[in-house]
Amino acid sequence: MSQTRILVLVGSLRAASINRRLAEAAVQTAADGVELSIYDGLGDIPFYNEDIDAEGKVPAAAQALRDAVGESDALLLLTPEYNGTLPAVLKNAIDWASRPYGAGALKGRPVAVISASISQNAAKWSHADAVKALGVAGASVVEEASLHFGTIGSRFVETHPADDAEALTQLAASVHLLAEAARARANV
Repeated sequence: MSQTRILVLVGSLRAASINRRLAEAAVQTAADGVELSIYDGLGDIPFYNEDIDAEGKVPAAAQALRDAVGESDALLLLTPEYNGTLPAVLKNAIDWASRPYGAGALKGRPVAVISASISQNAAKWSHADAVKALGVAGASVVEEASLHFGTIGSRFVETHPADDAEALTQLAASVHLLAEAARARANV
């Protein structure tokens, strides 16, 4: 059986963000045959601009993201909620990975979205915006693999998500469903 590669994009650039910690915990839940890798470098990618998205002009950081997405079997996005919506860095990653239009690295790729915030809303607005942008970009959103973590400021302030049995169980189930979707796509 070949390895299923899941690329993890975290919408918070802060090193100690709880979304980053959730991503780290998700990596630990990978079963045999599944590899999760957290993509570093979203903050280095310039905002999407068609003027620089031309042959010979694509910034190296944007091309590196496109290549990483293209080499993955699936994507796992972890998003906080900034002012009631998706962080710009994550939306920018979706924009770059969706191009060229109709043939971008996201096209048909299974994606799961995990949202987390300090509010009880659990970043569900950001989640909905991510799902919308991914769908328009041509990705295949695996809704049954979605998760929402609310009140993370109190839940994970003293405990890393990797030390929270319930969070690990939920993350493992999400990763499993996403890996299954990736395998199903590969077998079509």
